[in-house]
Amino acid sequence: MKGALTTVPIYKEWDIVGARQSGRNMAKDLGFSTVDQARIATAISELARNIYLYAGQGEVSFEEVQGDTPVGLKIIAKDNGPGIDQISKVLEDGYSTSGGLGAGLPGVKRLMDDFDIVSNENGTTVTVVMWLR
Repeated sequence: MKGALTTVPIYKEWDIVGARQSGRNMAKDLGFSTVDQARIATAISELARNIYLYAGQGEVSFEEVQGDTPVGLKIIAKDNGPGIDQISKVLEDGYSTSGGLGAGLPGVKRLMDDFDIVSNENGTTVTVVMWLR
């Protein structure tokens, strides 16, 4: 399974559940604790929901990665939506464009070990990693 890439397309709301389950299963197979599996699943839900709500469609990919620590799970959420104008603003707790709690991306950043976001008029890619402890 090392380096295997699994991709779940996000087109409809139900795809969020599929992405969450696929990521959780991969985390379990890699040996993540139940608590870390829940953290990973929560982050995936948030990223997939953002794709669905703001871009309409995209994909969430999962990949085993090797680092200084034994192994990690990389999650890449990618869309071709309009992009995010003010990335620093959406990373602030409490900021929301959808009327939600504004815990989305800041929450994902807290849940995961590594966080990167790239956004422009051609879409947004969020890449996160959790390392096995």
